[in-house]
Order: sequence, then structure tokens, then C-alpha cells
Amino acid sequence: MSDGLKSAPRVAVIGSGPAGLMAAEAVRAVGLPVSVYDANGSVGRKFLIAGKGGLNLTHSDPPDLFVTRYRERQTQVGRWLADFGAEDLRRWAHELGVETYIGSSGRVFPMDRKAAPLLRAWVRRLRENGVGFHVQHRWLGWSADGALRFATPQGEIVADATATVLALGGGSWPQLGSDGRWVEMLRQRGIDIAPLQPANCGFDIDWSEHFAQRHAGAPLKPVVAQWTDANGPHSLQGECVITANGIEGGLIYALCADLRERIVQQGHAMLHLDLAPGRTPERLASDLGKPRGGRSLSEHLRRQAGIGGVRTALVYEVLGKQAGEDMTRLAATLKHLPLRLLRTRPLAEAISSAGGVRLEAMDESLMLHSLPGVFCAGEMLDWEAPTGGYLLTACFASGLRAGRGAAAWCAGSPP
Repeated sequence: MSDGLKSAPRVAVIGSGPAGLMAAEAVRAVGLPVSVYDANGSVGRKFLIAGKGGLNLTHSDPPDLFVTRYRERQTQVGRWLADFGAEDLRRWAHELGVETYIGSSGRVFPMDRKAAPLLRAWVRRLRENGVGFHVQHRWLGWSADGALRFATPQGEIVADATATVLALGGGSWPQLGSDGRWVEMLRQRGIDIAPLQPANCGFDIDWSEHFAQRHAGAPLKPVVAQWTDANGPHSLQGECVITANGIEGGLIYALCADLRERIVQQGHAMLHLDLAPGRTPERLASDLGKPRGGRSLSEHLRRQAGIGGVRTALVYEVLGKQAGEDMTRLAATLKHLPLRLLRTRPLAEAISSAGGVRLEAMDESLMLHSLPGVFCAGEMLDWEAPTGGYLLTACFASGLRAGRGAAAWCAGSPP
């Protein structure tokens, strides 16, 4: 059964992802009653799916580097992380009986790399501490007298709360609950919201049909990405994957914000790839300049430069059938292969979303200026970060801050 008007929780948390659960934990830590509501039939569904391939909980970057991952929001997010950063998150997991380790890339994982044991232990502890859970409760907004409205299998119900924490997610993975339906509800209340956009997503490239059919799914590793933003040229080594529509993968996700902004400004973004990062341009030109004899260009590239498979196909895609006529040009293309990115993939496909409730619309406790007693946390806020544990860490940290703010509000001493 859900809480009704006669048994209203002092604090309602709407959304059962990491931000929502952390908010609930913070409220119970000071002894206040709290109930968590979620539209899904179970708790933390997106968290579980995100951890299916190996739960990347946080990152081992030193704090001064860690905070830069949040770009223009690093000052604000940095204050959340000062209260609950990467090491705090690892200690918190340890208290739940989940040990973590640092991988070769600096990313931090549970020893078993699974999300389910961590979530089960967390929810069990929250229940034991008195947190109430109400699934299949889709938030519909507020009633005329300010009560929270929920759609349930038994029909619409209302619940009163002294304070409310909204942890509704962004707009990515709508099938798991982060569908962005809350945007219009808050806009109608005068809340300033930046449009939701894909983050940590792939990009469309106008591949030829032949290339797309033959090489979709092919990995490129390692390669060096080269791009330019308002601050000048940049480069970063990593891995990516060719898709039927374009390109995606960890390296691309790390550049997503810059590339997305470039597309908005210019209608497209140019990304260049160094397909032979282990060879200097001079050596590559020298190697390719050796006599081919009767060998095909593909065989020549394989023997002289270690280039084959999808890398060779990319050369043909860019230079066409004339690729082997000018070895100097071929070498230059291998070191600086141009890709024209046309658009981001749809928001529903993205790992996360940018945009959301602008931080300027809230105070330091993440309470909305225009809705006293209503706090927001997690991915529904206007910040973004690359994959690598940075997303989850900020979600946990913002949830803790919002939960503490809600508890203080209930105590009559808003921060």
C-alpha cells in the first residue's frame, strides 16, 4: 500500500536510482521518516542495467583532476564531491560488504564487477533502517493543495510530504524510467530547464552502404582522436567502434560535449583519427614508399604499416579507388583521417543526457528557489560528464546533498 494523506512521510523521494536512494539514506541518517516512490516495478533498474557489462562505480583520478571532468559545472559539482567523493564512495561500498579494485584504466569496479549484489545489500539496509518503498507509483505532479499525485495500479493516490526530493533521471534509456516526462511539469511551475540532449553517445556519419554493411561493429583500437574546439586543437588516444550509422565508443563519449557543440555551431563536426599512432608521419611515409611490386594496396598496407581490416576500409572510404596513387597523401590520411560527424544519435540511445534543471535555479542544498521544500538530484540536473565512473559518483554526491537539505528543511532550519 502507498502512503496516503493520513500517513504521509515527512520526506518523499521520487526515483530509486543512486541519487534517490542516497537521498533517502541521508534523511534516515537523522531519524526522519522517508518513502521512496518509483514508476517501475522494481528499484534501481537503470543502475542494474548499467552495471551489466561491469559496474564502473567511480574513478581513481586525483580529486583535482577528477573534478575537471564536469567541465563548466566543475565548481558546483566539486562542492558536492567535497562531501562525498570517489574515496567516500569506495568506503561506502565497503560498508555494504562490497570490495572494489582499480582497473588498468584507473576505473573502479566491485570485485565481482556486478551491480546486483551492491544494490541488494543497499536496499536491504535501507529497509532495515525504516525506508519505505513504493513501486509502480508514477509521479503525476502536484494537486491543487500541493500534495504529490501518483498513478498506481489501483488508481491515482495522493501523499503529503514536508519535503520532496526529485531524482527522476535524465532523458536517456526511457524504457528504464529516465524518460524526461518531468520536464514539462517543472517548466509549468516556472523552473528553468536546459533542453535535454544526448551525452556519451554515438554520432552519425554518411558511410557508403558498402562500408556500413561490411564493417559495422568493427573496433578501432588504439587510435588517436584529433579535434578542435574554442580553445584550439586537442588529441586523445582510446578505443571506438564503427556502427552502421557512424561511430561510437569510449573515446567518442569522452569528446561528446565538444563534438555536439560543434555540430550546433556549424551544422557538423570534423573528427580526425590517427590510425597508426605507433608510427611517426615520416616513418609511415618511408614505409609506404617502398616498392609494392605486384602486391595489392591492402597487402602493401598490411606488410609495410601493419594496417588492415577496417582501417584499410576507412582509407578507401575517404580516398576512394585512387587511395594507392599517392603514397605521401595516403600516409598523411592514415595519420589524420577526416570524419564528418553529422548529428548525435537519438537521446533514447545515449548512455546519459546533458541539460536538465539549471543549477542556478537551486540553492546550495539543491532546493528549487521557486518551490521551497522541493529538491532535485542526479542526472536530471544540468551537468554532464564522460563515462568512467564520473556519472555515478556525481549522482551519489548530489543525492546526499539533496537528502541532507531535505532533512534540514524538515527540521525547520533550511541551509
